[in-house]
Amino acid sequence: MAQYRIRQYRDGDYEAVRTLFARGILELTPAAYRRLLTWGWAQLGLLALAAGVRAAAGGWVPALAAAALVLLAAWPLVRSLTTSYVRDALGADLRDIRASYLQAPDSGFWVAEAGGAVVGMVAAVPAAEPAALELKRMSVRRDQRGRGIAQALAREVLRFAQARGYGAVVLYTSVVQTAAQRLYEGQGFRRVGAFSPSLLASLLHFQVLHYRCELPAAPPPAP
Repeated sequence: MAQYRIRQYRDGDYEAVRTLFARGILELTPAAYRRLLTWGWAQLGLLALAAGVRAAAGGWVPALAAAALVLLAAWPLVRSLTTSYVRDALGADLRDIRASYLQAPDSGFWVAEAGGAVVGMVAAVPAAEPAALELKRMSVRRDQRGRGIAQALAREVLRFAQARGYGAVVLYTSVVQTAAQRLYEGQGFRRVGAFSPSLLASLLHFQVLHYRCELPAAPPPAP
């Protein structure tokens, strides 16, 4: 398998980066849907609905049909979480990557390249929290995962932040991205909060997790 390298974003990476990001987020839809189905309150609601329809209609066939319709209706709602997130990101910072990350102070954007193709990406910008940098837009192509690319991209951001005197790096990931959570925790990040980004997300039992990694002071330059 070809080796990969981490390098700074170039303008020629634009379409590849946007496609990589969109595909990575849309891949989360089935996991978010499964999470909804395993939520206790959702299961109780389906049981109550089925029982109510059975009592009213006098049989299990209409009860099961009603539950199935609810499950079918839930899928586009869950998918709307990921599609709206992709749409918003592509229309915001990923619309002009150079202006958002390469021309802005203390910001950066890196890609992982393998076999001449962009297979991973990550960005960094100053966070809303004091003295912290935010790791953003981390994504690795599905067929390239498990090679250490995500770890290398995360370390690039940590080095970048430390070199610029930041005391911490923060990030936000979703509750269904369990592999990403393990990755970040392995890099020294610790979960410090969680929230639902919208009313729909709250109803669908979907949360965003807030992580933080404290950084040691950068070593002084050699004399």
